[in-house]
Amino acid sequence: MTPIDTSGAPDTAVLDEVVAFTSDLIRIDTTNRGSGDCRERPAAEYVAERLADAGIEPTLLERAPGRTNVVARIEGTDPSADALLVHGHLDVVPAEPADWTVHPFSGEVSDGVVWGRGAVDMKNMDAMVLSVVRAWARDGIRPRRDIVLAYTADEEASAEDGSGFLADRHPELFEGCTEGISESGAFTFHAGHGMALYPIAAGERGTGWLKLTAHGRAGHGSKVNHANAVSRLAAAVARIGSHPWPVRLTPTVRAALAELAALHGIDTDAYAEDFDTEGLLGKLGPAAALVEPTIRNSANPTVLEAGYKVNVIPGQATAYVDGRMVPGGEEEFRTTLDQLTGPDVEWEFHHREVALQAPVDSPTFAKLRAAVERFDPAGHVVPYCMSGGTDAKQFSRLGITGYGFSPLKLPPGFDYQALFHGVDERVPVSALHFGVRVLDHYLKSA
Repeated sequence: MTPIDTSGAPDTAVLDEVVAFTSDLIRIDTTNRGSGDCRERPAAEYVAERLADAGIEPTLLERAPGRTNVVARIEGTDPSADALLVHGHLDVVPAEPADWTVHPFSGEVSDGVVWGRGAVDMKNMDAMVLSVVRAWARDGIRPRRDIVLAYTADEEASAEDGSGFLADRHPELFEGCTEGISESGAFTFHAGHGMALYPIAAGERGTGWLKLTAHGRAGHGSKVNHANAVSRLAAAVARIGSHPWPVRLTPTVRAALAELAALHGIDTDAYAEDFDTEGLLGKLGPAAALVEPTIRNSANPTVLEAGYKVNVIPGQATAYVDGRMVPGGEEEFRTTLDQLTGPDVEWEFHHREVALQAPVDSPTFAKLRAAVERFDPAGHVVPYCMSGGTDAKQFSRLGITGYGFSPLKLPPGFDYQALFHGVDERVPVSALHFGVRVLDHYLKSA
């Protein structure tokens, strides 16, 4: 067995493979439209075949036909060490080809960029991990701790066919895993004046997708009706959409604010009781966008359903709201929704998942930070909390602490966050090469 060399990089073949794998996976259309309308199996088989070629035994699991997950374990050299979960999802959100410069499922590689749906969310990370572990197999390298790989279905919807199914029905596959890494962290965020930040996620807001239902008296559209379900619903939706949620800082967000203030040369104490959060955000310039969505709960109305004819007042109207809760903020969220909906509108969780926090003073976070800064010494790693959520929520049921870590070095002007679920999603080839180097270094030293 070859001794681990954490100072080097994987072999040169990995650089070609990561580009080819990203492009190939994008070409496999795994659009998740919700309500079970997705088929990840072709992508899962693609991954499984390449793991098997490297001598890594994959297990394919389905809750529903075609909704395929892949799990594999790479045995470490230290049997006493805790295992590490590395997970990525195979599904993607829909894309309308007419809106794109190139076809979203072309996987086109041109001018040093890989184009297509999933290029950043998150077939790039799937490809990086796959190419790294194949390089290890070629060189006879084993990590210190067991590494469990999970390529999941259904992350872009409820995760019921993916990580939720794996955590609930196959927990034995994750035995010994105490920590995990996945998407939405360690990408370059250009904060102005030449400052390059690398936010690593150490928390996620909880998911609270809501269904609102208003009941009223059906009737003719020409008649006075003070029990109009549409009016009642519309009033509640307007109150929810305009509600000013109070600031609620979590430990992860305070740590992010403290580090960002220091990097910007701002003298403030983010841990003081009278700390002016909004005041600091106003001084951080572009970097404020990393923190602003996670300093409070939120609730955004997204769907309205009512009526069937213009001159008929319906007896029921329904709305859906995308609610997000900061860690520790669910009680306030529930109480506030009771007040905002009022007596004439009922609400319930259409889909709910927990908020997460991970320690930023842990040895794991320190190693993640060191891996990024080794390959970009001029960059600055900062912790942050995701405004949305990932499969880490479901895996947390197994006691696995999750971090967002899918490293990419991006050029100025490349708005990584805007490309999530956006038009013309793409990733530079050089960013993929940076990512495999960082992942290789971290995973071998974890």
